[in-house]
Amino acid sequence: MMEIEKSSNIYPFVKWVGGKRQLANKINKLIPENYNCYFEPFVGGGAILFSLQPKKAIINDYNEELINTYRVIRDNPEQLITFLEIHEIRNNEDYFYEIRSLDRNDDYKYISDIEKAARTIYLNKTCFNGLYRVNSLNQFNAPYGKYKKPKIVDYKNIIACSNYLNDAQITISSGDYKDSIKVANENDFIYLDPPYLPVSKTSNFTSYTKNNFKYDEQIDLKNECDKLTEKGIKFLLSNSYSDIILDLYRDYEIITVDAKRAINSDPTKRGKVKEVLIRNYVNK
Repeated sequence: MMEIEKSSNIYPFVKWVGGKRQLANKINKLIPENYNCYFEPFVGGGAILFSLQPKKAIINDYNEELINTYRVIRDNPEQLITFLEIHEIRNNEDYFYEIRSLDRNDDYKYISDIEKAARTIYLNKTCFNGLYRVNSLNQFNAPYGKYKKPKIVDYKNIIACSNYLNDAQITISSGDYKDSIKVANENDFIYLDPPYLPVSKTSNFTSYTKNNFKYDEQIDLKNECDKLTEKGIKFLLSNSYSDIILDLYRDYEIITVDAKRAINSDPTKRGKVKEVLIRNYVNK
């Protein structure tokens, strides 16, 4: 596929559950060299997107606040930075909870997209463990992190992300992952990084949207992967190392990798864990 000049100074602008920055090199080596359009229907923080920097891509996430932030970074980076600078100056525990509470107010829908994006980044940079988490009412509910000098204004990276999203042909959507891949054909490539199937009760974290991704959704995703295979569309999928996932995808190539995970309700269970990469093709 046609390439754009890659920037080496570009990385996710938020910390996201299950982020793939540490695994990017391993994942990239498994991705086909030639494809037309790159699809990432569970884009999250975009570690693989920003690492690959494909010329043409369709990215999607169910989290509307996150996708709004992508669009604002693309379209209004300087204005976004101005709001982040205000957050940085005012940052303290009381201010954090004041900003966090905005989505409990009916007037939140009238706040500009730029202000919402700045809020998303600010809360992500200052909340406990960089954890984006919402309750059943879709209200942000992670506590204050009490960091001494959080990097709230990452000017160079925001501009680098904005430049890439403008220089490349990137379609940004928010909604059901199935809708975002409907237009894919056999010349395209899809990287799927869904909310993982929990391997224990303490690791069960799927609440970065109000709609949890449960076992039935994992079954649906497997069926979607089968449909992609029938159409001759190449996919690579990340998920947890578990008997259920290993059995579900037993007809595909399964590669085990080690990853470090920092999000768990039990601090003693944070650290290195096994994950799987599943694909329906062989690199040539």
